[in-house]
Amino acid sequence: MLRRTRIALLATGAVSLVTAATVTVRVLGEPTYSFAAAPSAGDPACARVSAQYPDRLAGLDRADTDTKGAAVWGDGAIVVRCGFPSPRPTEDPCTQVDGVDWVWRADERREGRQLLITYGREPAVEVQVAADRAATDAVLVGLSGIVKPIEQSGECLSLADTP
Repeated sequence: MLRRTRIALLATGAVSLVTAATVTVRVLGEPTYSFAAAPSAGDPACARVSAQYPDRLAGLDRADTDTKGAAVWGDGAIVVRCGFPSPRPTEDPCTQVDGVDWVWRADERREGRQLLITYGREPAVEVQVAADRAATDAVLVGLSGIVKPIEQSGECLSLADTP
């Protein structure tokens, strides 16, 4: 009887050890993304926005980040940061998605990543998208409803709308 108890305890201990090792490897194997927070990431509007970031965006799972006001999906394919100054009037392309104006920032140094920022909202929300890994339109549709409650103070205009 004592031998059976000892074998049962050893088996239970071995299973617990394997389970703990598996959980540890899984936790240690999942990257936590860390990068600079936006200048006004502590703004209460950013707290409200970041509390609503979805678990999935454009078909990609959200990853962990310790950056305030930010979120990452798809192993860095999508990076969102809240807390930037609203862009000044620009000739960069602009589009409206679900009532939110987004400005495309041209920058060849981004190596295939598109940079978009909300226009006419303070604080602004910046989105970086690896275009080969996520559909930009799906990203903007997924985020526009979240950032729309930030008060709008301006909107994009077409060059045809300006004197």
